[in-house]
Amino acid sequence: MQEEQAQKRRILDLANRCYQTGVYTFSGFLNPGDQSLVYEMARELDFVPWMLFGGMEDCERRMLRFGSEEFLGYPEEFPISCLVVKPAAPKFADQLSHRDFLGALMNLGIERDVLGDIIVKDCVGYVFCEDAMAVFLREHLGKVKHTGVVCEIVKKCPAAARPDFSNEDLVVSADRCDAIVAKVYRLSRSQSVQLFAAKKVFVGGRQYENNSGALKAGDVVSVRGFGKFVYDGVISETKKGRIRVRIRRYV
Repeated sequence: MQEEQAQKRRILDLANRCYQTGVYTFSGFLNPGDQSLVYEMARELDFVPWMLFGGMEDCERRMLRFGSEEFLGYPEEFPISCLVVKPAAPKFADQLSHRDFLGALMNLGIERDVLGDIIVKDCVGYVFCEDAMAVFLREHLGKVKHTGVVCEIVKKCPAAARPDFSNEDLVVSADRCDAIVAKVYRLSRSQSVQLFAAKKVFVGGRQYENNSGALKAGDVVSVRGFGKFVYDGVISETKKGRIRVRIRRYV
């Protein structure tokens, strides 16, 4: 609770600085829990425009910006770059995972909040990071696991970094969030409810504690430690009165 209050003070300080100085202010990359604090503070922050963005749509870790062109009179982009990390010799590369990339980056002695999402596809890592950190990473990240790598900085998110989905149809008793989470991750209903109580479920970037709440088509559901999916809604009803729903699971 003490840490949560300290984070709220930091967020409010950024908002006040933007309002008082007339310049954009930015946080580091926030995890879903910290982003939920921002949403909780919406009334306290209504004196200045704000926005969350992580480098591309649906990023889990996002940066908070205070200010807008309408409010301040000039535009300014988020200071986010994408570092493309490729094996120097793909033929001899290890099978690299998200954990391998994160471990290599943390071994450089940097703070986690300068890094956004890390997406790994075909042993290539796409690392969203603060602009100010991108050059340092390009110059110092030479190896991931046992694989030598080369790094390139791009400002615009490459198409290859965009998420892939697998479509799945599920039969559930109701469109309650706990029922769908249980079905998606093959949990019992009580195990699913425990995830809500532990504050590990987020819908649309907001912490979601109402396990009996109904999901709406288009909701993005993230469960810490399990993954993320998009709920596409009810597609039919079974003869026994249950419903068939469709999700798109992030691969």
